[in-house]
Amino acid sequence: MPKKLHTTLVNDTHHSGLRFAKRTYLPRIVGLGTGTFCVGSVMVEHSTPGWLWLLLFFNGFIWPHLAYWKAKRSATPFKSEIHNLQVDAIFGGIWIAVMGFNALPSATIFAMMGMNNISAGGKTLFFRCVIAQITVALALLWIAKLPFLPETTQFQLYLCLPMLMIYPIFLGNVTYRTSRKLAEHKQAIMQISVRDGLTGLYNRRHWESLLQTELESFRRYRHKTTLVLIDIDHFKSINDNYGHSVGDQAIILLAQELQQTMRTADIIGRFGGDEFAAILPHSTKLQAKRATERLQSRLANSLFLLHPELQIHISAGIAECDDAQETPTHWLNAADNALYIAKKNGRNRVEIAG
Repeated sequence: MPKKLHTTLVNDTHHSGLRFAKRTYLPRIVGLGTGTFCVGSVMVEHSTPGWLWLLLFFNGFIWPHLAYWKAKRSATPFKSEIHNLQVDAIFGGIWIAVMGFNALPSATIFAMMGMNNISAGGKTLFFRCVIAQITVALALLWIAKLPFLPETTQFQLYLCLPMLMIYPIFLGNVTYRTSRKLAEHKQAIMQISVRDGLTGLYNRRHWESLLQTELESFRRYRHKTTLVLIDIDHFKSINDNYGHSVGDQAIILLAQELQQTMRTADIIGRFGGDEFAAILPHSTKLQAKRATERLQSRLANSLFLLHPELQIHISAGIAECDDAQETPTHWLNAADNALYIAKKNGRNRVEIAG
């Protein structure tokens, strides 16, 4: 693997890990903070040593910030954050044992941590943390000979309510925002995969798949459909005389005028370089010719502010779909041959396939 590509992949992985750590940071603050009241509601009713209260305070109010700092400083933030979630589970097992498996606080901590692990790492992380949590709780209960006290008092119930009410809503909001961002990223990726970067029109690969669909639609429903191939006349001269930036402006201008001239139902794509293509469903070759001539008129009236002497002229080849076109390639070849005749006969003209 090239060194530059390897470095890019490592950087992307690092940034992704940092984003993951940031997403779990606030839920950890809220979850452990409210969970402290659940655990404290049981500990306060029993003779609990001071060092356990200090450990509870550390876990609830210091550990969330320490965990985030540790992940940010790590060379592999994602792995570090997964380790942090496992530490959360171990702490959860400790508090369940310390509470003597008190029913409501223990179930609340178990459920909320499970919810967080599922949302952060899926089933694998969930089961890994559940096993760690149960193992630690049972081992501590047996080794320290802690009493088993499952009964929940009304006081303990009330102090569990903040975690039961606040944390699910907060985590749901985080999950919603994450899903929105993922949907936006997916939409952006879809745009990149089907759209031309310069013009925003369909790229050639996607446009050709739509051409296949239109050919199949013609065979099934027998409605008139016409294909138009368009080329900018003397495009190389524009690039040579005015520069590639002006050439790009010419391509963008043609794309914009195409969108203004054609109907919403027409399928327009950038076929490559300065060549464009449009499929006009439910249109005859004469209707397509009139639409292309309107496009020529619009371009004749379009001016470049810095180069008012420059005008964009186009040649076009038109082919109406019929039974002779057995494949999309045959249909394209018919339009391409008509475009070749338009260029051969002097350019700035429209030709219909014979």
